[in-house]
Amino acid sequence: MNLTENTFENSEFMIEEIKKKLRMATGAALKATALNDEQYEDLRDIYEMVAGKAQFSISEIEAITKELGRLRKA
Repeated sequence: MNLTENTFENSEFMIEEIKKKLRMATGAALKATALNDEQYEDLRDIYEMVAGKAQFSISEIEAITKELGRLRKA
């Protein structure tokens, strides 16, 4: 999968992987349709950071969740 391309499918994939990795109970809080297209690179940065880490503290999960919320369309 080429995540350098800004596509709905890529956004959806990254969001699902982030939710799985963080074991987010509020998975409905973030969907690819709610993302701002201009912030694709930010989503990819978050995805790469999450994918590269094995464990997260509660404060890290809260910070990541907050940042993902910032990416949603106003």
